[in-house]
Amino acid sequence: MKIKHSTNIQSNPNRFMNIRAMIKLMASLICLLLPFSKSFAQVTDQVYQSNIKSVRFHMYGDQNTLPVYNINSADQLELHFDDLDGNVKSYYYTFQLCDYNWEPVDINPFNYIKGFTQQRITTYRYSSIALTRYTQYQAQLPDRSTSLTLSGNYILKVFLDGDTSKLVFTRRMLVLDQKASIKAQVVQPFMVQLSRTHQRIQFSANLAGLNTFSAAQQVKVVILQNNRWDNAQQDIVPTFVRGNSLEYSTENTGLFPGGKEWRWLDLRSFRLQSDRIDSAQYHKNSTDMFVRTDHDLSSQRYVYYRDLNGLYSVETYETINPYTQGDYATVHFSLSSPDGKEYTNKNIYLAGQLTDYQFNDNTLMRFNPEKSVYECTAFLKQGYYNYTYVAADKNDPDKRTDLEGDYWETENSYTILMYYKSFTDRSDQLIGVCKINSRSDKPGVSF
Repeated sequence: MKIKHSTNIQSNPNRFMNIRAMIKLMASLICLLLPFSKSFAQVTDQVYQSNIKSVRFHMYGDQNTLPVYNINSADQLELHFDDLDGNVKSYYYTFQLCDYNWEPVDINPFNYIKGFTQQRITTYRYSSIALTRYTQYQAQLPDRSTSLTLSGNYILKVFLDGDTSKLVFTRRMLVLDQKASIKAQVVQPFMVQLSRTHQRIQFSANLAGLNTFSAAQQVKVVILQNNRWDNAQQDIVPTFVRGNSLEYSTENTGLFPGGKEWRWLDLRSFRLQSDRIDSAQYHKNSTDMFVRTDHDLSSQRYVYYRDLNGLYSVETYETINPYTQGDYATVHFSLSSPDGKEYTNKNIYLAGQLTDYQFNDNTLMRFNPEKSVYECTAFLKQGYYNYTYVAADKNDPDKRTDLEGDYWETENSYTILMYYKSFTDRSDQLIGVCKINSRSDKPGVSF
């Protein structure tokens, strides 16, 4: 049989060449499509089901923190979310290891998850007191029967019925193996055109015990402002490398617009209306809250007051458990432009953690010519909220500016994430996290 097969190939060389050409063509198509498939797989901080609200994922006991888990520690993260369908469903979660750019890493899950790769969320409670019916789910991660063995970027995936194709929402998660000692400070830029509007992060790191033969390729840095990923800065290379000490001090490193203190909205009580509420409508099964019309603040001087730096927390005044007894309301936002006319070539968005910093049709404000204001609504749970308004260029949607104005004195929090990848590693290790604040004085009212 072997002799006959060999004879057939030799007797028909054209057929053999055609087979080889087809194999090469298929390989080329696979290589061509691979980047697109990876891009499609990149899912971070997204909610895919309209019935899912108030997803909270943070360090245990602190709603205003990034979900950072220290590897091989007793630390735990806290997950909460509401299902407005109001019934009981089988929700599961798993972890996906990603690289520095949040692209999934092609590694078998058993190489970074010890124990069960999927866990069912078994803790849930029906809402009580609230007019809005929902089921509140919660979990503490990682579970006792699951541990993560590699540091780096992870995506928490929550899905239905043990079927990963029924994806409900995703959230970023950081697993830290602290090996770098980072010292940082916020300084005023030297450049005249930026000195009054921007803040610059200057920092250094000591990587004792790590081989940094080629630091520019092996060490990568990401800087977050106020826990935001939509304007994160990355691909920052060290200015100087002295052995295992790295210094980042160039004028264009870690430059962020200062912004202004965030607008606030107190929804901890729907009956006791706060100063930011203009009016309310109470229906049999729902509530509408109308926020006082906001104005463009870019021309007003900077004034300091305490805020949550764009975050929000689920809280109530009148109940014991805000997660299960907190109610929902349709909140109506409005913004007037400086001249009462529609902004030229700009789309206006409601922004903050309350919108997951998503700039889409759900957060787009629409101009009402009869009232000369921009309007939008959001379905929000009782709590304390920070928010702002962002203008995006219609011709270049990625070009966005805050309507609050920018000031160097503004209080902002910054988080420096440092990654390391040796020449033999298949993923980026998260080896350092440093959090600093632009202000340490915290005055009572203003400068």
